[in-house]
Amino acid sequence: MITLSKHILFSFILCFLFLQLQGQSVPANGFLKIKNDIFWDTQDGGPLYSQGGGVFSFKDPEDGQTKYFWYGAKYQESEKYRNDPSVTPERDNFVSVTCYVSRDLVNWTSHGDVLTLDELNKNSIQTRWAGRLGVAYIKEIDKYALLIQHNDQLLVTLSERPNGPFKWHQRINMTGMIGTSNTGDQTVFTDEDTGKSYLVYSYGRGRNKIYISQIGVKDGKVGLLDCNMVFKGEGREGNCMFKHNGKYYLFASNLYGWDSSFAYYLVSDHIYGPYTPTNEMLIMEGSEADYAHVTQTGFFVTLKGTKKQTVIYCGDRWANFAGNGLGYNQWCPLSFDGPKPIFNSLSSWSLHPTTGEWLVNSDNNYVKNGSFEADRRHIPSPVKPVQEQLLGWQTTIIKGNILSVSDSLSPVLNYFNTVEDRKQVIGEKSLQINDKIDFKRKVSQIIQSSQHVELADGKYTLSAKFKRSSGFEDIYMYALSNGKTYKQKLSKADRNWSNITLENISIKNGHIEIGFIASGKANAYCHIDDITLIRSK
Repeated sequence: MITLSKHILFSFILCFLFLQLQGQSVPANGFLKIKNDIFWDTQDGGPLYSQGGGVFSFKDPEDGQTKYFWYGAKYQESEKYRNDPSVTPERDNFVSVTCYVSRDLVNWTSHGDVLTLDELNKNSIQTRWAGRLGVAYIKEIDKYALLIQHNDQLLVTLSERPNGPFKWHQRINMTGMIGTSNTGDQTVFTDEDTGKSYLVYSYGRGRNKIYISQIGVKDGKVGLLDCNMVFKGEGREGNCMFKHNGKYYLFASNLYGWDSSFAYYLVSDHIYGPYTPTNEMLIMEGSEADYAHVTQTGFFVTLKGTKKQTVIYCGDRWANFAGNGLGYNQWCPLSFDGPKPIFNSLSSWSLHPTTGEWLVNSDNNYVKNGSFEADRRHIPSPVKPVQEQLLGWQTTIIKGNILSVSDSLSPVLNYFNTVEDRKQVIGEKSLQINDKIDFKRKVSQIIQSSQHVELADGKYTLSAKFKRSSGFEDIYMYALSNGKTYKQKLSKADRNWSNITLENISIKNGHIEIGFIASGKANAYCHIDDITLIRSK
């Protein structure tokens, strides 16, 4: 009996450790852990591949219970980059649409491929691009429709079941509706109050218009019943929406290719508008310091719990094409200040699938843009986005060349990591401290409690990775908290990456300044990456 008890205890410990490694957790008072900045796995430990899709609530045909169905695209590069994130693949090669099912939005079970490349290549059409998709239940015919961008048109596929397989139904040339044959990014939104589903999409060229069309049956075919332009202005993509307290929120990203962006939004009392501000999208508060946790707008999930209604921002990190970090899916909870949505950039948080409550985990990293992957170009950048400072960071030139987007003598604030670098640090970019003349510089970030995320009093550990040349009179990492300065010298001149840590930093009153101060000779350099500030256990 004692041996059996030990075996059960040992098995539980192994299970607990396995779930921790996968970014999930054993429930604590019903809360389940969501871990960002890692590649996600299914409940049985298999890789989860889902990009540019959406989560929808359907009845599972296997047991009749309503569950969450998550659909998204898998590309050949999804597996390649996950296995070796030191190399960014050159292009996208569609494999399939995947489907995962969950009861709690955290633990997912794979239902395999529900739309295959072979199905897309029917009718002598070779697939060049497929992605940006969603699923709607079509009540009139009791079928499920998966709408996906396919080359230069919109493809509608149908299935008898939400878990597929989906089969070719019709391909729609959008020219007659909007003037371009293709949609410029799209998602499917279902209004749970009415049961109606809509395609949210932008104009195919320049993406300077956004449309909403109801999905339904017309002339015996499943397609779009109408076409309503709700925005005309700057080019936007990653179009998606949610409904909260009776208002419709329309979101989109900037045109930055595969890279991340501010999260922009409009608000309306009606699905077809008018949306405000008129043709001028707002930047969601909280998304500024790290481009919405280094993502593009993907889709939203609304959990209507017994105590709280939580809207989850489900951002797409196209790391397999942008090389901007780890993980393809970054989920963060939103808060609201009246009708204004607020983004909470968290690396680790927990959700209660019944009550709808959420909380910040003890292993959350409070540093914004700590791996310097939000910035898509060398900074300062004179081209889109025109930008003088690194996102989330303030560089103060005490001595040396001034920062300027138009001066060739300006120091470059970030470094593009080599393949060898990326075997030791995360992503394509890191912080660079360097100048062509003798210099002294301070790079800093202020971290403090917000209205919705507390930086609690306690002990914290500040960590980073660095490599540097000789030629520094002084260079150190510091933390300034509650009137006390903690600092650690980056003492080792080495071409290999080293770790640096400041432990037992005492934070009080929800405020701390962190950063680096360096005095160097001309052409001395230091590269810094993967900065974390985590509460000590």
